[in-house]
This record gives sequence, structure tokens and C-alpha cells, in this order.
Amino acid sequence: MEKKRILIIEDDLAIAELERDYLEIDNFDVVISQNGARGLELALNESFDLVVLDLMLPGMDGFEICRRIRSRKETPILMVSARKDDIDKIRGLGLGADDYITKPFSPNEMVARVKAHISRFEKLSRSGRSHKQTELIIRGLAINLDARRVTLNGEEIILTTKEYDLLLFLAQNPNHVFSKETLLERVWGMDYFGDSATITVHIGKIRDKIERDKDNEQFIETIWGAGYRFKV
Repeated sequence: MEKKRILIIEDDLAIAELERDYLEIDNFDVVISQNGARGLELALNESFDLVVLDLMLPGMDGFEICRRIRSRKETPILMVSARKDDIDKIRGLGLGADDYITKPFSPNEMVARVKAHISRFEKLSRSGRSHKQTELIIRGLAINLDARRVTLNGEEIILTTKEYDLLLFLAQNPNHVFSKETLLERVWGMDYFGDSATITVHIGKIRDKIERDKDNEQFIETIWGAGYRFKV
């Protein structure tokens, strides 16, 4: 079986080499970049199964690298930072990172997260290829399951991988209230290590893109104290 390729963008060589060693033990092929701009170049021009991305980097910070990768590719991104502020986590997830882990962390936990995200991404990709041309249309919002494409009144809406998955899950289960914890389990998977702030961030980003009247939610409704519901 062909080895999965991991790109580590990390300026601390000791940390990068530790991450690499643990990943290589699990049969991953690992490339290290200590410079943000060079790391971005590798991420965009070569094929990787996941990017482990440090937040504080020389040349270009992790937020900007994440934004640029996500604008062109759906490669899973695991963001790493020594900063524990929730605002950094929220910002990183909002830019399209799939997960966020705070230093210091167990290398075994890092490897487990890498495996989980690669596995989920591959399942979603296979699922997308196996679907016949299918489209959900709700009040001008069209979700194409085959192309993983969303349009609103004919205008294409650009969503990250997880934003699309979350929107699709809610739209396929209309008028049902889901708690944040249930959405984490059903969309991210039971092996996801994140917290409920992930759902808050992603719902907010989706609403920014599909809700034209911010004071009158047309699609995703907040049920205070319970969760979220897709209205039809």
C-alpha cells in the first residue's frame, strides 16, 4: 500500500523531527518545512494527504497559510500552536482548519488525529464519487451531492470541506434539532478530539455565506439551549 504523505510546517526543528519520527513509525512519508512561505509552496504544488501546520512561523504565519491552502485545496489541516487562547482556535477553524491542537501535546495523540482526519477525508471522497447526480434544493439553496457544490439563487457559494459536510447533514435531516455534541459526532466522527466551539464557528461561517438577512435566519435556526435545526 502506498504510504500517506504528511507535510509538517514547523519552525522548531526538534518538534518537527519528533512529529516526523512518530509518524514514520506508523508508516507515513513525512516532509518538513521550517519556513512558512516554502511550506505553502509545497502544500499547493505537491500532493499531501494532510498538513500539520504550526501557527507561529517565519515568513508567513499559519493563519495565512491555512487560508491560502483552503482557497485551492481540501487537504485536511491540523493546526498546532503553543498559544492557548480560544480566539486563535476559533480563527483557525474559521479559516478552514480541520482540527487544532495545543502544545505541549502527546505525539501519540497527534498521530491519532492525523489518522482520523485522513480516514474521514477518504471516506467522504469515496462517498462523493459513488453518489449518482443528486441535488437538494431548498428555497433557492441548491446542494449538489455529486459535485459537492452549493449555489444560492444560482450564485456559487464556496464552502470548506467541513462547512459543506455540516450543511449537507443538516439539510438532509430537516426540522430536527441537533445538539453541538451530536453534530460533532455525526459530522466530524466519534474519533474527533475537538470541542463544541468547532460547531459554533462552522455554523457562523455557513450563515455568513448563505443567510442574506442576518436578522431573519432562513435556513439554519438556533434553538437556544438545545442546538441547531435546518428549516424547510
